[in-house]
Amino acid sequence: MSIIIRKKKADSEIYREALELHKKYRGKIQMISKVPFKSYDDLALVYTPGVAEPCRKIAENPDNVWELTNRYNTIAVVSDGTRVLGLGDIGPEAGLPVMEGKALLFKLFGGVDAVPLVIDTKDPEKIVELVKTVQPSFGGFNLEDIESPKCFYILETLEKELQIPVWHDDQQGTALVTLAGLINALKLVGKKKEDVKIVVMGAGAAGYSFVKFLLMYGFPGKNILILDSVGIIYKGRKVRMNPWKEKLAEWTNPEGIRGGLDTALEGADVLLAASAPGPWIPKQWIKKMADDAIVFAEANPVPEILPEDALDAGAKIVATGRSDYPNQINNVLGFPAVFRGALDVSAKTINDKMIVAAAEALARVAEEKGLRHDYIIPKATEPEWAPEEAAAVAKAAVESGVARRKVDPDEVRENTRKLVEAHMKIINFLFPDKEKKG
Repeated sequence: MSIIIRKKKADSEIYREALELHKKYRGKIQMISKVPFKSYDDLALVYTPGVAEPCRKIAENPDNVWELTNRYNTIAVVSDGTRVLGLGDIGPEAGLPVMEGKALLFKLFGGVDAVPLVIDTKDPEKIVELVKTVQPSFGGFNLEDIESPKCFYILETLEKELQIPVWHDDQQGTALVTLAGLINALKLVGKKKEDVKIVVMGAGAAGYSFVKFLLMYGFPGKNILILDSVGIIYKGRKVRMNPWKEKLAEWTNPEGIRGGLDTALEGADVLLAASAPGPWIPKQWIKKMADDAIVFAEANPVPEILPEDALDAGAKIVATGRSDYPNQINNVLGFPAVFRGALDVSAKTINDKMIVAAAEALARVAEEKGLRHDYIIPKATEPEWAPEEAAAVAKAAVESGVARRKVDPDEVRENTRKLVEAHMKIINFLFPDKEKKG
């Protein structure tokens, strides 16, 4: 099977142009007014003395903050800079361009106002305390680029102690989009979730959530093997374990199979890899997999095995995290719409049912457009996915009892569409085609 590579520029050229863009604009986001300001008299309404009245209303009933301020639509992108993209522990300041980019994507694809919040501590207890302290300003938190296993503890603690959504994109976002792609990939190869053998390479934030949501969706744990840098995880293993790997050992591999990735891939139907950048998986290991194998190699900036090599070795469907290959497992297909749906119903949390509903909506959008071996998931630039996903998330929030407001999914769908279109109109006005081309 041939593969179409969309890459047009060398990475060095992209890096150069990106640096020029960041220098030119000194960052990627800014604040603009939501309200009209036509005359001096408007100051009395947006600030003193008029602002005292909404303050009094919120003091009387704190829940009024959701109706009288932008808190309902504002989240913080929180990071300590310990696991930034493929760069590792580069610190909060160096991670700030990534958090700004994340904030921009929230606005572009979900109409969500996001504030980068990089913090100068690696202490998980201090991170938890800081987030709890600033939470009156925000409607939710997106945890980003925080190393594991620390990220597991932070997410689980904040989910228990806050009454607003907390999300860790490297866990939940990657797992959501991966599950959506896998649902459709299995349809194309004609295999059932109950029957397939799945190998998960990587037991960090993404790998842990892969397994969690595979089990929730009905994939049997007895058919799943998960590996870290030591090898297959099994109950009773003593080397490089932690509480979350102990959970993985409980959930999977009941036979106690041991060995490395080459052993795990024998007869496997699916490989989900979110580990070290490659390429490092040899083609002969892919050849050990079952007929019509599915390979998701999601490491960035270079996947664990190049798609052309995986296909040449016999894989039927291949996905990566890169935009220059087909079937990009792109987290932007998750977090903006998930938060849009959660915020529209003032959800107290983002629970697992909401995430699964989002994955099913993503898969459905791609299926309705027509599945192919090089198209198992929507592209970020397609307009349909965000409104459909946000509506599905809102519906699941209401049905699972975590929504403060009951909003019709059709209303959420339309609101998402309007917000995304409105922001694109602003961008097109500020940056007409002439400037964009220049």
